[in-house]
Amino acid sequence: MPSLPNPRPMIGRRALLIFAAIAIIGATKTSPARAQADELKITLCGTSGPLPIRDRAKACVAVQAAGSMYLVDIGPEATENIQLWRMPVATAKAVFITHLHSDHIGEVGEFNMQSWVAGRPQPLALVGPPGIAELADGFNLAYHMDHGFRNAHHAHGDVKLPIEMGLLKAKTITMPTTDGPGGVRKATAWTDGGLTVTAIQVAHDPVKPAYAYRFDYKGRSVVISGDTRKWPPLAEASKGADVLIHEAQNSNMTKMMVAGLQGMGNGRMAAVMNDTLSYHTTPVEAAEIAKAAGVKQLVYYHLTQAGLPMFTPEAFTAGVAAVGGPEWRLAKDGTTITLPVGSASIVFGQQ
Repeated sequence: MPSLPNPRPMIGRRALLIFAAIAIIGATKTSPARAQADELKITLCGTSGPLPIRDRAKACVAVQAAGSMYLVDIGPEATENIQLWRMPVATAKAVFITHLHSDHIGEVGEFNMQSWVAGRPQPLALVGPPGIAELADGFNLAYHMDHGFRNAHHAHGDVKLPIEMGLLKAKTITMPTTDGPGGVRKATAWTDGGLTVTAIQVAHDPVKPAYAYRFDYKGRSVVISGDTRKWPPLAEASKGADVLIHEAQNSNMTKMMVAGLQGMGNGRMAAVMNDTLSYHTTPVEAAEIAKAAGVKQLVYYHLTQAGLPMFTPEAFTAGVAAVGGPEWRLAKDGTTITLPVGSASIVFGQQ
């Protein structure tokens, strides 16, 4: 008769899984120490381009200040990261959309639903360029039945789940029709206490308009580029910022991918990849923008080739050091940047 397995290891593993699940479900909680810190905190929740890359979600940056959470874009897989890291999703107030490409908007509906179920006390603002109202209406319609089911099942006793708080509320940012100093077109996108968010028009033609966002909080600041070709007005608008988080696509690696796809007989995807060369920024060009802006730190994200066979950090950033710009680093999913109020320090960490 075969011996039965020792039940104790199984019970132990089961208990660990249960505790892990409880920790994830309790993701809306924050520790008292973190809640008391007055700082601008940035978390890179998704750092890849649109290609499927293991261990990297699509574009998403979380910004926390004064007890509230904001996102810049929310691409596929990013909501899972946010929840696994136990970020305080119930404190979310707005998602700022840089442009309407799918890898930047794919999880608007999922993040909206998850933060509502977690207890978000107001509709989630969806802020961005013209077209944002249609995007909000579309996700509200797509999740209409889901909201009704969840309300019917879970809204009882002390649990309140009002459907109106689960909706997306669009705010369209319209830019001035003429350039300001340095060719900059910008508009105030959000103010909340000590936080001001400024939308900055960038160049991602034919996707237009496309925006970068600058967050200023009590003397600390970060700029998030979104997708753009090299755009000198962004350097002008980034002056005085602590950190510039800028997209990067290596042109030589892109051309290698194009040649490889052509060699495989996949002319369609080769043409698609070749098109991307016209509306993204190389790592060297991003370093030149950061140098012109005079920022203290450059962080590369939206790394199209990260994780692909030809990628190495050294090859991807070849030529960056020669620019002579600020210190720089390649972001990973979970990279954190903390800017304490009343200090000039920039503290990097990892979720």
